[in-house]
Amino acid sequence: MNSKKFSLVINKPIGDFKKTIIVDSDKSISIRSFLIGSISEGVSSVKNVLESEDVFSTINCLRKLKIKILYVGNKTYKIFGRGLGSYTPKKSLELNFGNSGTLARLIIGILTSTPNIDLKIFGDKSLNKRSMKKLILLMNKFGADFFPRNKFFFPLRFSSSNYPIGISYKSDTSAQLKSAVILAGLNSYGNTEIIENLKSRDHTENMLKKNKRSMQISDGYTKKIKIFGKKSLENFSLKVPGDPSSAAFFVALTLLKKDSYLKITNVGLNPTRIGFYSLLKRSGAKIKFINKRKVNNEKVGDIIVRSSVLKPINASKKYYLNTTDEYPILFIISAFIKGNSFFSGISDLKNKESDRIKEMQKILKQIGIFSAYKNGKLLIKGKNFEKNKTKKVKVLDLGDHRICMSAAILGLITGYEVKINNFETVGTSSPSFLKIIKKLGGSFAKKSN
Repeated sequence: MNSKKFSLVINKPIGDFKKTIIVDSDKSISIRSFLIGSISEGVSSVKNVLESEDVFSTINCLRKLKIKILYVGNKTYKIFGRGLGSYTPKKSLELNFGNSGTLARLIIGILTSTPNIDLKIFGDKSLNKRSMKKLILLMNKFGADFFPRNKFFFPLRFSSSNYPIGISYKSDTSAQLKSAVILAGLNSYGNTEIIENLKSRDHTENMLKKNKRSMQISDGYTKKIKIFGKKSLENFSLKVPGDPSSAAFFVALTLLKKDSYLKITNVGLNPTRIGFYSLLKRSGAKIKFINKRKVNNEKVGDIIVRSSVLKPINASKKYYLNTTDEYPILFIISAFIKGNSFFSGISDLKNKESDRIKEMQKILKQIGIFSAYKNGKLLIKGKNFEKNKTKKVKVLDLGDHRICMSAAILGLITGYEVKINNFETVGTSSPSFLKIIKKLGGSFAKKSN
């Protein structure tokens, strides 16, 4: 699926609204369901799949690796798993990960311990700029090779290990690296152990939980994950909930727009994904979770949000793990809160789809907001905006969906003329974004690039 390039122009503020919406399905869970389904035994079924660029990149890569995936209709897919170590690509195959860092890291984890794999791997312009050094060094420990050696950016040639041995890994802040180690360990000889002091996203563990012969978790102050290699995985059926990261942008719009109310139904409320909501509640946001329940080892519920007067945000580094994708929109929110907001421990934002700190600072500067970044800490001085003052904001082609979405929310709140180049990149994670904006009463123009 290749979207045509277009720019988005917003120059009118949105009116107040009182609505109920459904947001796009969770991207992290959708991608993982296809990958884990492909190495399970038999047929797995996944409902309410996110049909976005990143997920289609995942499906395309798996089909190239000879995995049968059947579209049943109504966002439901069947994955015909062939078991561990079962990928059989053609010689001189090339895998294109598109814009998806999640796909890149996780499928490389699976490929690492799949015998006789030799192929070229790459992504789009944005992904090819992101360092894969940590991933490469980890997969080297299992015995995989990347060429040319000492190059840490795509495109690369990848060669798997025919005799992968389990490793011990002290996990850092990246759930993608943790997942890559888990997936590589599943088809390695011996055991793989992961020690996690800072708890990152656990969708991979939740999806594998019923495979007790393959994985054990002791979840105390320090979480320990033990993977027992070469044990077959059971197939599964699951329904993907709404994505809390996609929901965050509509929550921000509601909080900042006077006299507005929003209900978002069936959203994933995994504790490792709701730092954005916890932070804003601490700053006075009227946000409530209702109808909470557990579905396929994942917490799910509805979000109720009302317009709020917020206090400055003070996000210590402990929030980074559970708020990673939402920092760009948090920076926009803090621009509207009079006083100083602080965000600590965010240096990893420099290696996302773009350097999210630098690029968001550029946007804030265009609307007259002072910010300063030093040693992993960002200060933003928020203020009251002059209502009749017109400003123009330009967002260049960054290939970063979260920055595009954040800039759109800025335009809808202020009515400033905001032009966002290559807005089609939002399709990687939130293809329904503009449709929902329209439903809430927002207006915009699309211009071909």
